Amino acid sequence: MKDATKRSILRSIHIVFAIPIVGYIYSPFKELPNYAPVVRYVALPAIVLSGLWMWKGHVLRRPISKRSA
Repeated sequence: MKDATKRSILRSIHIVFAIPIVGYIYSPFKELPNYAPVVRYVALPAIVLSGLWMWKGHVLRRPISKRSA
């Protein structure tokens, strides 16, 4: 898989999982308990992991590629 395709997939994941956070911020106060578990346990970790992978993924790929060679 090309690097550009990987970046595109990670960006898409990052953006898609940001949508529940926007809903959490702008939703009425009565509906916050409905959004809270999804945002805390699914969306936020996915955003953090995909963001770190886009930012520092090259550092993590280097040791993995050396081990398999």
